[in-house]
Amino acid sequence: MSQQQQQLDALSPEEQKKLKELMEKDAKTERKLTGPWAWLVAALAATMVALYFYGAGVAALSTQYHLGIYVLITFVLVFLLYPAGGRTAHAGLSVVSAALLALLAGCFVIYDSPTAFYQQLSLFQETWEYDGLSLALEQDLDRLHYVLALVLPFAALMIPLDQWLSRRNGNSPTASDVVLALMVAGTVLYWISQFEALNYRAGAENEVDMLVSVVGLLLSLEICRRVLGWSITLIGVGMIAFALFGPYLPELFAHRGFRFERLATALFLTTNGVFGVMANVLATYVILFIFFGAFLQKSGAGKFFIDLPLALAGRSTGGPAKVAVISSALFGSVSGSAIANTVSSGAFTIPMMKRAGFKPHVAGAIEPAASIGGMFLPPIMGAGGFLMAELTGTPYSTIMILSIGPAILYFLAVYCMVHFEAKKHGLVGVQGEEIPHWKTVFKGGWYYALPLVIITVLLLTGRSAGNSAFWATLSCIAVSWVSKETRMGPKQIWEAIQVGARNTLIVGATIGVIGVIVGTISLTGMGLKFSDLIISMAGDSLLLALVLVAIASLVLGMGVPVTAAYLIVAVLAVPALGEFGVSAIAAHMIVYWLSQDSNITPPVCVAAYAGAAIAGSDPWKTGWTSFKFAKMLYVMPLLFAYVPAMLLDGTLMEIITAFVSATLGTLAFGAFAMGYLRRKTRVHEWLLLGAGTLLLYWPTFASDIGGLGLVALVWWLQREGDTSTAVNHSNAH
Repeated sequence: MSQQQQQLDALSPEEQKKLKELMEKDAKTERKLTGPWAWLVAALAATMVALYFYGAGVAALSTQYHLGIYVLITFVLVFLLYPAGGRTAHAGLSVVSAALLALLAGCFVIYDSPTAFYQQLSLFQETWEYDGLSLALEQDLDRLHYVLALVLPFAALMIPLDQWLSRRNGNSPTASDVVLALMVAGTVLYWISQFEALNYRAGAENEVDMLVSVVGLLLSLEICRRVLGWSITLIGVGMIAFALFGPYLPELFAHRGFRFERLATALFLTTNGVFGVMANVLATYVILFIFFGAFLQKSGAGKFFIDLPLALAGRSTGGPAKVAVISSALFGSVSGSAIANTVSSGAFTIPMMKRAGFKPHVAGAIEPAASIGGMFLPPIMGAGGFLMAELTGTPYSTIMILSIGPAILYFLAVYCMVHFEAKKHGLVGVQGEEIPHWKTVFKGGWYYALPLVIITVLLLTGRSAGNSAFWATLSCIAVSWVSKETRMGPKQIWEAIQVGARNTLIVGATIGVIGVIVGTISLTGMGLKFSDLIISMAGDSLLLALVLVAIASLVLGMGVPVTAAYLIVAVLAVPALGEFGVSAIAAHMIVYWLSQDSNITPPVCVAAYAGAAIAGSDPWKTGWTSFKFAKMLYVMPLLFAYVPAMLLDGTLMEIITAFVSATLGTLAFGAFAMGYLRRKTRVHEWLLLGAGTLLLYWPTFASDIGGLGLVALVWWLQREGDTSTAVNHSNAH
């Protein structure tokens, strides 16, 4: 988006450097490929987009191709596009690729087949286990030592070759990258070609199955490390260790343990691991919506998503901050990423907020606090909504309907807090800039909203999510032709395809580790143990159970992306919440909302750090301020747990009462959270507002009357201060 790029270019060199470092930390920087490598990557990306659009719009793909081709192209693209890391990582992977080449040579040159090689390897392992390593090495175990010896010449070839290629052109894949890409492609192609046979011999896998699964599993972890770093990868490694050493763990976590081959086949060859729920949701729903988001941005809708909120709220009290809230809702509903949302709309709104008088750390905090709300707002809701549909067996259209009210309340809360923050500091709207009337803006660009309307209507009328995304994406091309400046020709469509495919890699890289984590939890029965632990610690208190789940999601969110955190905590915590009488859909909503907190809660708060980089403010201070504006993130899960009608569970009257109460409570909560109603609240007024907020959130007529009475009392108590404040502001002007 050219406007966004212009705003980013306007930042100071130091701010641009901070933002670049943060984005590189969030997801490792891709190579800038040229020549044949660039064409190969472009062709693979186009193949992915074309194939999944065909599957969504024309004819469905069978399971092995539907899952396998997505994993295949994603894994190969990661090895070609993402470098291994520093020198040590390069050298280590040179040795790994040498070992894999030695393994391949051993299977087909030294031995007659992979089966014979694996049988010899098993004999060596058994001798080692029963008689010790020294005796195993002393025995002549046929030709196994020749295979081990082959590693040295291959390593002697690969290490200098990789170093030479890196020095020659750091933006091209090394020999090891190519070897690893071919190896992982071979393992996935094996899974695709043997899909039916693997289902028949599940639990009785042969030697080739075991070799393939071990190689595939290890390379899946390397895929994640390259894109998302060591933190989430080490969690996956830790889960493998947990599965292997179960008998030696403390009683609370102990289990019978698994041999590595058994674990690898369960995690790589079945649909409970790498090719499990995460891969299925990504291939079925998420990547199509990511493609849709890329086409929507290319169609010119991004400018409209900024201009309309600016026209609607730009001149009001704290106008630029309110523009940030509204534009974040529009961007976030299709972006699927809080940090991408923060950078996209924040590049425009954060400098505008600073010009209006907001302190840098406040301007940098409001944008990410609003941006995470996009994860709750239909039609897309990031990847989490689709995961929830898959895990609960609920149609995605139902998830959308249930999510609309809570999402609106979240944005209302941030909007109110922004309003009271602006009132507290006497900040007005955009001054001295020409802002067209909102009707003019809407009339000139209303059609940009049509793709969102189309996708929503199709979903609500029963079309599949993939098919809805297919038609909505085509509508983006049609919409772009309304204006001459935004028309998408072959070049623009090709660029949207490339951007869309590459945007899928960051979430696609998590497939291996998430498969390991979820598969290990299932194999070891850890989910039930975790559930028992929460129940025993919480006693009979649902509130305490919610606090424990919130802590678990925050801690887990420090190491993994929010979608992955939701999936893992859902597997662990939803059964526990069910024991307290919380419905399955409410439990999943609770976990999903809480899983977003690491985006804005220190010490991680990546989205808040992105806002701080654009604002040029202190990241730590910005993170805590963002947490202040996003407090509704912790209120809604409480309402899900205690007020079932918030998720449309109840009679029509109960649902209406619940939402009226929640709306009134949210308005009061904004004043309570910011310590301002007509003026800054004194301690006793603040306590009265808190009590009024609690009463308003509880959905009964009597409590609403009591809550309104307390808020009205505070309003009355502040009447004199409000008058004097207004006089002071007028005198200042």
